Amino acid sequence: MFNVIVSTTKGTKVGEFQCIHSECHVGKDNGQLIQLRGFKVSKHHATLSQNEIGIFVSDNQSRTGLKVNDEKQKEFGPLSLIDKVQIGDYIIRVQSSDPKTITSETYHNEDLSLTDSSIIDSEITQVNELDKQTTLNCEAIASDELIQRIKVRNECRRKVHRELLKLMDLRRVNVSEMSDDELRIQSSKLIEQIIASMTLPDEIEVDSLIKEVLDETIGLGPLESLIADPDVTEIMVNSHDQIFYEKAGNLFLSDISFSDDQAVLGAIERIVTPIGRRIDESSPMVDARLKDGSRVNAVIPPLALKGPCITIRKFMQKRLSCNDLVNFGSMNQPMAAFLEMAVKQKRNIVISGGTGSGKTTLLNVLSNFIPDNERIVTVEDAAELQLYQPNLVSLEARPPNQEGKGAIEIRDLVKNCLRMRPDRVVIGECRGGEALDMLQAMNTGHDGSLTTAHSNSPRDCVSRLEVMVMMAGMDLPILAIREQITSAVNIIVQQSRFSDGSRRVTSICELTGLEGSVVQLSEIFKFQQTGFNTEGKVEGFYTATGTVPEFYEQLQKRGVKIKLDIFDTGGRK
Repeated sequence: MFNVIVSTTKGTKVGEFQCIHSECHVGKDNGQLIQLRGFKVSKHHATLSQNEIGIFVSDNQSRTGLKVNDEKQKEFGPLSLIDKVQIGDYIIRVQSSDPKTITSETYHNEDLSLTDSSIIDSEITQVNELDKQTTLNCEAIASDELIQRIKVRNECRRKVHRELLKLMDLRRVNVSEMSDDELRIQSSKLIEQIIASMTLPDEIEVDSLIKEVLDETIGLGPLESLIADPDVTEIMVNSHDQIFYEKAGNLFLSDISFSDDQAVLGAIERIVTPIGRRIDESSPMVDARLKDGSRVNAVIPPLALKGPCITIRKFMQKRLSCNDLVNFGSMNQPMAAFLEMAVKQKRNIVISGGTGSGKTTLLNVLSNFIPDNERIVTVEDAAELQLYQPNLVSLEARPPNQEGKGAIEIRDLVKNCLRMRPDRVVIGECRGGEALDMLQAMNTGHDGSLTTAHSNSPRDCVSRLEVMVMMAGMDLPILAIREQITSAVNIIVQQSRFSDGSRRVTSICELTGLEGSVVQLSEIFKFQQTGFNTEGKVEGFYTATGTVPEFYEQLQKRGVKIKLDIFDTGGRK
């Protein structure tokens, strides 16, 4: 049995833990005895173990490792009270409950009264204070040096940038008539000329500086490297010096940053200007997209208190199919076969899910099942869908101009698209009153339409559709709204994002009608979670409920070739 004393690297005491077993686990996971927080802490970071020799610490192949007395170690022991084990931003010390162990390992002094807890507490306090002072001094020195290097680098970057703009202005370079490649080549040559005429500090790498200035001038600055990384799925700029990104479902703090708030504003302008959007104090929020279709949201002061914010949700460049989603573990093969049949047989489908759960990705995949001989009209707030059918019209909403006029809402576009002879209407997302127009379209000959909605379950999706219809301003009784929903919507597909970052189709339901005033949902497929594995990943299986959807029975009567074995309950995967 031994005690574990935990404090932060800045000396703040977190708490004491008593390990009554021979092993004690440290990490971020809820099952660990000592649970620590922070990006530098892994789920199962380290193990403290005690044997007849003493107490040992070992690294469990963590992402950031551990240090003992400021030296990186895989395993170390026996530990004494003055040994400092660092995990992330925490300091851990161990104290054996066996007095002999304390004497031999820690104090080496037979005359010390082991029962005098005040001496031990005093010793711990002195060690803590000494470590705290040393840590603060080292951090201050390292921090000052790092801050100074960053300041020098940013100043060089700003100086080269200013000179580049002056030089381009003197040469009367018409940027608007140049392609991106021509502009990059021209700017690169001018930057090299400017740097050649300057005296740079020794620690500045010329090639790296050229790339940074080039990215900041005609690209998105430090975000370019994150956008180019295919494994990064989301980028979040909280302020000019704090950038997070998501990779494999986990968030990481980036070591790159913008030089100042003005550089962030410049990146936002370069995103929104080409697509006719604007952002300023009168309109401090904007939804936009990158050239590859990635979604962008930006917020600037006075709404954003820490400075301009950017959120970029990247889309895969590869055209995804249902087989890809099956390989990713987002669904199984019977579910994919069912959804393909539902789209081809013109079932009206609503994809439900939370933020970042993969609704738009699934909508893209399902939309590509629509036959090429049908006319499709898509309606979106900011264009994200990537459809490849030949007879396709894409409509995008427009925000108001500087006078507050000229706005075209999604609802206006939905009404207009019904006059464009569509076979299918695909709405990127229903957020408000356009839900009523979407239901009207589904009920008036535009079968096979698709859309998405924010909700946590199929039942919640029905309730949310009711609320959105009410937002249209029509004073309709709730029973009439529910009748519209049940007659218009055939399938609800629930998409969820789990704690480990994985995205899965957790339920596929068919709306079968009204019973009294309650909308009846019949679940066809579901994902059954069984727990977590040793790496903290969600484990479970996909299974059919045994229910055969009503439209399959109708298809069978019409002689359409269908597979009923996909609804067998025995198939688990």
